[in-house]
Amino acid sequence: MSAEVATEPTGPAPRQVVYCGVCSLPPEYCEFGGTAKKCEEWLGKAHPDLHQKLYSAEVLSANLSALSVDAQKRADKDAAKKTAKAAAAEQREAERKAEAIVLIKRVERNKRKYVTVVSGLEEHGLELKKVAKELGKKFATGSSVTKTAAGGEEITVQGDVSDDLYDWLQEKYPEIPEDNLDMKDETKKKSAQS
Repeated sequence: MSAEVATEPTGPAPRQVVYCGVCSLPPEYCEFGGTAKKCEEWLGKAHPDLHQKLYSAEVLSANLSALSVDAQKRADKDAAKKTAKAAAAEQREAERKAEAIVLIKRVERNKRKYVTVVSGLEEHGLELKKVAKELGKKFATGSSVTKTAAGGEEITVQGDVSDDLYDWLQEKYPEIPEDNLDMKDETKKKSAQS
């Protein structure tokens, strides 16, 4: 009887692929993502060896010399167009954030019970579920993300914490301009009785 020895199949070792932290493409393809300048900056900080391999002066000049004159002109024109497009998109995003209002409302439920509703945080790039969880811990109360009638989402916090919430948002998220924070009080008006 001969004992069979189980051998593991040998093949090429698995490759470790680096993905860009900005556009999520491999760094070799970042130029097609539209955020090439930011990708290059990220690669320089995160993986300087790979940055040197892809963006060193020798590599760039070697790649450009391989192109024809017409192709070089087209490449320069395309690069300028992509840079301008990315800058315009960044400008639009900044304008949208500057106009986005975060509304904090105190809403009366019944008798003297209130909830505080916060809307507009998603416009400033905040994750609503994460913020709702932080609010629940901060104010030791229930907090949840709810759908609005208009189809958006807002955070509902139990209790009247509107003033404290206003201050907390300014402290915790300084990227939201103070001019963009607005408070509103929605209490039910009591009908006049004769």
